[in-house]
Amino acid sequence: MTPSKNTSLGKVPYKTQTETRQQTLKKSPTARADKARQLYFKTKSSACMEFPYWYTRRWEELEGEVPIVRRAEALKAGFSHLTPAIFPGELLVMGKTHYLRGSYPMPWLSESFFISQEDELYKAAKEAGKMSAGEATTMGEGGGNVTRSAGKVISIAGKFGLRQEEMPILVELAKKWQNKSVEDVGHRYEQMVPGYQEKEEIMRAVICMFDSGYTLPQGREVMNYYYPLQYGIEGLKEMCTVQMDQSAGQPEMDRLYFYKASLTILEGLQKWITNHSKEARFMAALEVDNSTTQVDYLAIAERLNWLSKKPPRTFHDALQLIWIFHVAVLNEDAISGLSPGRLGQILYPYWKNDIDNGTISREKTNELLECMRVKFTQLDCFAAMGVVGGVLSGNTFNNLCIGGLTKEGVSATNELEELILEASTTCATPQPTISLLYDEKLPEDFLMKGVTCTKSGTGYPAWINNQVAMEFLLNNYGPEGMTPEEAKAWAIGGCLETSPGSWHELVLNGVSHTIPGGSAPATSVGVHFISLPKVLETVLFNGIDKRTGRRVFPPHELKFETFEELWSAFQNYFSRAVKILTLTNNIQHDIWGKISPSIINSLLKPDCLTQGRDISHKGSRYNRTFNVEVCGGVNLANSLASIKKNVYDAKHFSLETLKKALENNFGHDINDINQSEQAVKNYTHKEWLRIHKLCLEAPKYGNDDTYADAIFKQWQKWFSAMCSNYRSLYDEPLYACQISVSTHGPMGAVTLATADGRLTGASFADGSVSAYPGTDTKGPYALFNSATCYNHALSQNSQLNLKIHPAAVGGREGSRKFLHLIRSYLRKGAFHVQFNIVDSKMLQDAQKHPENYRGLMVRVAGFTQYWVELGKQIQDEVIARTEYKNI
Repeated sequence: MTPSKNTSLGKVPYKTQTETRQQTLKKSPTARADKARQLYFKTKSSACMEFPYWYTRRWEELEGEVPIVRRAEALKAGFSHLTPAIFPGELLVMGKTHYLRGSYPMPWLSESFFISQEDELYKAAKEAGKMSAGEATTMGEGGGNVTRSAGKVISIAGKFGLRQEEMPILVELAKKWQNKSVEDVGHRYEQMVPGYQEKEEIMRAVICMFDSGYTLPQGREVMNYYYPLQYGIEGLKEMCTVQMDQSAGQPEMDRLYFYKASLTILEGLQKWITNHSKEARFMAALEVDNSTTQVDYLAIAERLNWLSKKPPRTFHDALQLIWIFHVAVLNEDAISGLSPGRLGQILYPYWKNDIDNGTISREKTNELLECMRVKFTQLDCFAAMGVVGGVLSGNTFNNLCIGGLTKEGVSATNELEELILEASTTCATPQPTISLLYDEKLPEDFLMKGVTCTKSGTGYPAWINNQVAMEFLLNNYGPEGMTPEEAKAWAIGGCLETSPGSWHELVLNGVSHTIPGGSAPATSVGVHFISLPKVLETVLFNGIDKRTGRRVFPPHELKFETFEELWSAFQNYFSRAVKILTLTNNIQHDIWGKISPSIINSLLKPDCLTQGRDISHKGSRYNRTFNVEVCGGVNLANSLASIKKNVYDAKHFSLETLKKALENNFGHDINDINQSEQAVKNYTHKEWLRIHKLCLEAPKYGNDDTYADAIFKQWQKWFSAMCSNYRSLYDEPLYACQISVSTHGPMGAVTLATADGRLTGASFADGSVSAYPGTDTKGPYALFNSATCYNHALSQNSQLNLKIHPAAVGGREGSRKFLHLIRSYLRKGAFHVQFNIVDSKMLQDAQKHPENYRGLMVRVAGFTQYWVELGKQIQDEVIARTEYKNI
């Protein structure tokens, strides 16, 4: 079980993706889905000012209105004025804007970037017009990312293209929200937190990646579609009207305003839907009478008109309504990780009814599911470059879960979930990603279908331990009333956030069905991504960030005579960071709830509609949803192991000597970093090179080495326990969250060399229990032992990425070996594992020749993304991961 050695990138002829990928399953999408996917490949991410213009205009008209009602009226105006667009061949329609890959800025959340960049934006607008058409074609690099301005298109946040004539509108709207946005008001009040300046230095040093209160206040959660499916929009309006009558003039008057706001936004959604129905009829009128295209448009028009008022009748109806409400929630806030949850189990009653009465075939089902995949992939999240690129890698994390258990405790799998797996293989797209909730009660043939999908090179499904997740949920949400029965309704929100759910009785044609749905707001808000190696850097250098030379933490003035003293200092600095970031984050989220409360998502989530409270006022059933996210835990453990071994135990060198080596990057050229080959080179400073060699040879996590693993376990136990010392604005304790998303790239880029031998600027290890590239030398089963040296249920998640050569899992026998590998890990108590089934040589070629790999997908950290839309930092890290050629 020896990992292959990654070689330096060279220009090597290599087969194209079409010839090398999906060797075990050669299938292609339906013609309709393939046409839609090809159109997506040719489309750029585009920013549209339509929604923010109408939102802001209506907001200004309602000065003095009750805030939540004012917010609802502004949202209604935005939805009502969105230009409808229906693209050729679509079976599911509607989107965030009239662009295929459209999104828009939300200056009511954050406007400072646009104001600060005003001069640069105008300069870009002026200079872009001078570029030739040939130069403009370079915008295609990076897939759909508009990485620079060209022609009459202005690049925003390095991803979105904005039409030149709309740029002044963006700047003007941003100015209208200055000192009024969630960002500005939150910043004004967070400065009242004692010791606030320390928070500023933490952010400047990139010890923390970003503030969540105004960047991504919602998401990392599971949608709940029950109410619109059961009652339809008119039914929901009637419920709001009745509750308004019962609330007017009564105690808890905020209930009245919540129901009024909900009624208002439902009216806006109706207008949005009927506008598209009218557009479909208009499109039908342009087609040849009785042609297939005209029939499709008329069917769309009729379906939308029905769904604007009533509950769905069919599987197609239900899928369309779910899509409408999914996009609607995305349009009310800057959101990543809004997950559809266990969609196959939610939709199964409709599908089974249609199959039984012959109104749909399995072939038509597959086409619809493929079209659904393309629609989800078209979603974009508008945020600052540091968030879109540094955290999300352009991904929106719509996680669709399969498997798990029913309310009664038996396997929840069904034939529709098998078709979802099939469509996810035949129409491979990044969205929605798939997570298989593994349980020993799931049937073998279903698990083998999951293996087949993973082997095809999609990067999904990720494999999640159902029992570990339920243990975490009961530990954390038990005080709020969660029962073992309701714990079974959970799903993954976002890329890998364990999210609580609940069961609901859906009545269809007089028959009752139990379906799951999300029952909590965002389960990953709080302290967002603390860089553990960067904290250790400040410990070693007495509170100083060596990149900027600025003081972050108060000086400790310690000599570190013992390893325990060093570890205690790390705990102190880390705790200081968590404390100040928790307090400022609480203020940001409180201000968000006051200025920009969630209305659509709230009316969908139990029990907001019955209580008359939005999610920012604890209207949801479960509210212990704030966490502390960290990055670089494996590098931290390896660094501490190296220091303990080399400085304190073997006394190979002093801590002061190590610090000098780290400052000088072990004698390596700081601009010549290849993460795949961090070996000792022939540089002049032999002492630093000797130290580097000893650091590289020190015990490493991932090899079933008790020396390194004991330190990793010590960190895990302490971290999971200490989070509960801090409380959210809902007065609930925080919990630990351990995922890297894409932060291991940019956070590594600003961090000094580390004592484990990692060089300055190199990415950290991905995930939370993945080995640092090239250091897991004893095979996957040794890595499994290291990864499960602690109880994974102590944290919201853990994350393990493995890269396996396709030949290692080829054929039926390879599939069985692969499933055995997965089971072996999960049965040890692990929470999660995911795979890249790929040859590293192909990735190296794709980095050299991206034009040949537009459809190539890789698994990053909790999500799959098109290779060409990833930044080079993350591409390098994926290439460098240990590749197993035997399992």
